[in-house]
Amino acid sequence: MNFHKKNLKRALLAFAGVALASDYTAAFPDERPRLVVQVTVDQLRADLPLRHFDQFGEGGFRWLYENGAVFLDAHHAHSNTETIVGHTTLATGAHPSVHGMVGNLWMDRATGHTIYNVEDGRYRLLTADADVSADTEIDPTQRAARSEGRSPSAILVSTIADEIRLASQGNAKAIAVSVKDRGAIAMAGHSGAAYWFSKASAEFVTSNYYADRYPDWVREFNATSPAARYSDQSWELAKAKTHYRFGQADDQPWETSVAGFGRTFPHPYGSAESRYFTTLLTLSPAGDELVLDFAKQAILGEQLGKDATPDYLSVSFSSTDYVGHVFGPSSLEAEDNLLRLDQTLSDLLAFVDEQVGLDNTLVILSADHGGAEAPGTLNELGIPSGYFDPDHISTNANIAALQGNFGLQEQVIASYTAPYIYLSEEVLALPSQKREALTAAVVEEVSALPGVAAVVSSTAVSSGQILHNNVLNAVANNFHSERSGDLYVVLEPHYFINDFDGLTVASTHGSPWSYDTHVPLIFAGWKLQPTQVNQKVATVAVAPTISQLLGIKSPSGALSPPLVGVRAHSQ
Repeated sequence: MNFHKKNLKRALLAFAGVALASDYTAAFPDERPRLVVQVTVDQLRADLPLRHFDQFGEGGFRWLYENGAVFLDAHHAHSNTETIVGHTTLATGAHPSVHGMVGNLWMDRATGHTIYNVEDGRYRLLTADADVSADTEIDPTQRAARSEGRSPSAILVSTIADEIRLASQGNAKAIAVSVKDRGAIAMAGHSGAAYWFSKASAEFVTSNYYADRYPDWVREFNATSPAARYSDQSWELAKAKTHYRFGQADDQPWETSVAGFGRTFPHPYGSAESRYFTTLLTLSPAGDELVLDFAKQAILGEQLGKDATPDYLSVSFSSTDYVGHVFGPSSLEAEDNLLRLDQTLSDLLAFVDEQVGLDNTLVILSADHGGAEAPGTLNELGIPSGYFDPDHISTNANIAALQGNFGLQEQVIASYTAPYIYLSEEVLALPSQKREALTAAVVEEVSALPGVAAVVSSTAVSSGQILHNNVLNAVANNFHSERSGDLYVVLEPHYFINDFDGLTVASTHGSPWSYDTHVPLIFAGWKLQPTQVNQKVATVAVAPTISQLLGIKSPSGALSPPLVGVRAHSQ
């Protein structure tokens, strides 16, 4: 075989994902990080770290912003800005139209059941008493799950963790940790290991998709009863109230009090024996502190970054999301939580520096989505905002009348699983002309509801009829033919559904508007040059950029080129 044919063969095999033993060092160049740490902060809107920047210490957000490649205008390009959607996009470099995770929930057409994104009845939790029903007090999306089993099987493409493992012929280690199951599972991908905090057992758990038994370091960590140190303690302010921007806003009428946690500091956790103890931990910086401690043990227990094969660690911090939902992003609680998150990040980076060296570690920080301001906050400034009642769809008399008008036996709408309306099977079976007329009638009625900006049909998306602006493009990027509903309801800016199975929230996310799509994006550590990039970029470029820096192929669904501006000093 001559030189050109030999190299063509290698290139084709590499493109197909086949690793040759003699190509191992080519897949991982000599100048490469020993560890990739991907930090995802749940509901961290891009302006929030900048708003509180002067309050931060030296080692957390400040270190990242001053030493990293900072993309100031990074956005998710999909419309349903929910936790699983954003995490999976960051992990895969693909839109939900490709990776398949179109929402925290979707309706299974074959069964009529609502699906929770990472549920999988084939795989049980390794901890027998980690009943997921206890994880739904402040996370009611999980109530739709019909099984405690969990796996990444619904993710339709590979992740960056998968590609790191593949390029090393399985020698690389990939670990993901979060309070939320979906925050860990999305990032661990199909071949890594995911661990999340069980509110039922007060420890970190996984399913037998990943392993038949816990590693010794996990059992030893859980044996210390990590949550118990918060028993009979309270979430106290880290500093005097005069230090805070929102020091005089400790009791806003739109804030929610959950299970005695209260609307003002201090917020008591109660006894470790109480029903809501572990739930309340996740409504505070304690949730992130638990994740930090477990991540440290993962680094030690798995010896991450200790050899020449790059390892991967995903750390997903969820407290910002829960605090934002309950108190709103412009609250004293959200401010204190962010200052404490800064210290948590500083602790994580210092530990990585001690164990591996930040000059040997590629660090990425972003968020799965942003978050809306509480309508009360906006209304005080004269900005229109409010809540949308989903019952306006399910109990709408004009929509109900369409059943008789079109001679149907079933109700027209089978389910409104926000943001999607699923039409009944009887509607979908109608002759095309009659079906289109009925669909148009539903669109007209829903569009007329207060708080609705647009209703987009999946037929229009799949036929390419709607690509007129960024919002509608985002709806198209969110469309998966087997999982998305028949109609996508886009609410007006600053309007949202504030009822989660009876829990009224101060704020939420899930829209295609900029406050939900705009997230921080920073690449730091290793040999990267500090820089700031002002051009608008999409988060689908994150995974391809990691791939380029490691010298491996991008995840299978990734189509975006790597980001321009992430460069090593030697480049």
